[in-house]
Amino acid sequence: MLHVPNFGFARVAAASPELRVADCDFNAQQIIEVIQQADKQQVEYLVLPELCITGYTCADLFLQQQLLESAREALLQITAATAELQLVVIVSLPLSIKSRLFNCAAVLQQGSILGLVPKTCIPGYSEFYEPRWFAGAEELEIFELRLGESLVPIGNDLIFISRENSNLSFGVEICEDLWVPVPPSSLLAQAGAALLFNPSASNELVGKADYRRQLVSSQSASCLAGYVYAGANTGESTTDVVFGGHSLIAENGQLLAESERFTHESRMIIADIDIPRLHYSRTVMGTFRAGKGGRNYREVLYGAPALQGEAAERELIRSVGVNPFVPGNPLQRDERCREILSIQTSGLMKRVRHIRTKHAVIGISGGLDSTLALLVTVRAMEQLGRPASDVLAVTMPGFGTTSRTYDNAVGLIKALGATMKVVDIKAACLQHFADIGHDPDVHDLTYENVQARERTQILMDLANKNGGIVIGTGDLSELALGWCTYNGDHMSMYSVNSGIPKTLIQYVVAWYADHEADETVNKLLYSIIETGISPELLPPSPTGEIVQLTENILGPYIVHDFFLYYMLRTGATPAKMFHLALHAFGDGYTRDQLKGWLRVFISRFFTQQFKRSCLPDGPKVGTVSLSPRGDWRMPSDASAALWLQEVEDL
Repeated sequence: MLHVPNFGFARVAAASPELRVADCDFNAQQIIEVIQQADKQQVEYLVLPELCITGYTCADLFLQQQLLESAREALLQITAATAELQLVVIVSLPLSIKSRLFNCAAVLQQGSILGLVPKTCIPGYSEFYEPRWFAGAEELEIFELRLGESLVPIGNDLIFISRENSNLSFGVEICEDLWVPVPPSSLLAQAGAALLFNPSASNELVGKADYRRQLVSSQSASCLAGYVYAGANTGESTTDVVFGGHSLIAENGQLLAESERFTHESRMIIADIDIPRLHYSRTVMGTFRAGKGGRNYREVLYGAPALQGEAAERELIRSVGVNPFVPGNPLQRDERCREILSIQTSGLMKRVRHIRTKHAVIGISGGLDSTLALLVTVRAMEQLGRPASDVLAVTMPGFGTTSRTYDNAVGLIKALGATMKVVDIKAACLQHFADIGHDPDVHDLTYENVQARERTQILMDLANKNGGIVIGTGDLSELALGWCTYNGDHMSMYSVNSGIPKTLIQYVVAWYADHEADETVNKLLYSIIETGISPELLPPSPTGEIVQLTENILGPYIVHDFFLYYMLRTGATPAKMFHLALHAFGDGYTRDQLKGWLRVFISRFFTQQFKRSCLPDGPKVGTVSLSPRGDWRMPSDASAALWLQEVEDL
């Protein structure tokens, strides 16, 4: 694993220590051992299960003074054990206050009890009828409680905020607090808490683990927060039910870590939560505003763990996939591809119906982008009850067209039943070279763009002649890099691929091949997928092979899509993008390669904004879009100096 600087990642852990019911001394020792283990692994925030000092299943023993006093003593012992440590620890115990018993989470750091949070929602189900023993937070009549020699704030209105960085704020809710219609964590998040901790004791029933998993993930998404859930383990009483020690860590809907259940020894899960990413998402989401709808919380200050020396660069404990736009799970990937096709098809159907166009005109090169656009266009016509022949598919061989791409283009058009037209553009381009005084032997940008604009002119004119609209083929990655000819392939009348990154398009085409295509179309589609990505604007090799491979010029699309995702979706700085790429790609690319491609990405992203400022209409399909009418509004003449300087300083 790669050691990377700490770009605002908070290392959190949920642990379920070995436990004996009503044996506070034993439990305290196990908790202290887990705290020490967590500290060795540079954990900054550790949460343990509900009532972990006594055990959740003590029942009427909770009413015994012996147990309650022992629990308080154990809390002070655990607190003292944190004196030399910087990590924040959250443990739970019963506390007797004015003849009422409260189920409380204690927040500890550096030998001090920072605050106590009582459980708000007291469940009344049959196995554990908590109202028999515990009062809810609304019955608490005090705001401070003396523990040992300290006066500690207590209440479910506490939010813990770092002295050094207010973005490092967190809140606590306990077990069933999460299961109610408006959990306290929702209000805590609106009040600014980026981390939410839940000491819990949820027993195991058939199907309950799935529900718990969904609940934690969805709450982290709803709150745009990191959610850390620690479940009581098998050491709890099995008189009527069994506990499995189910612990979970989620970040904005993504499950980062999950414990194995039904183990009989201490277990701990650890993950790094991206705090700046959460705050970026909250800033971008207009419906989320810190404090809006939240109560007035009392602020409790704590010291954010300061990473020094080797600790400032540590192994990142979270998965960073090389292809963030593509789900790693095959079932999820198939579902995403099906959904994308449905969105594209539906968008085009609406446009065709609205303008009552006779034909959809589309240029087919034999490459991935135009292939997907053709599949979508044929699907749209079929679902409108119209023949595929209403699609006018035009292939326009030029100076760089190879026999492979030409044959694939012609074969696909015929196999799908679209109307085919072949227009050789070479003569028209040579005439244009003569008109503008350009030497056709000079294979420069003019040589390439003349071909791109000639093709677009043909498509536009054919659309006028046939009462149709031109369907665009360019994708999201090309828009990000400006890898298109202005007023050439850059322009269309409806651009169905504009929201899809290059790395995802091949999977969408493959899904169509596997699920909707006949045998002939299937073979053609896989041949297209296996063809190198190229605009084919330069003459092929003497053996007829493509020489102008886009990824040899710009760098791999998988790397550029990685940078695109982390810049637009998470607000990452160039340095953070670079180090995440090092972590994700490992030995796949060298540091110098990644640094060079990052420089290319940032330079082109800034200089090519003018092409994105006048994009045709097209459907958004994912969380990243570059439409100037929605997700991305940027000055065309903005300076990239700050970003490029950080790249140079890497």
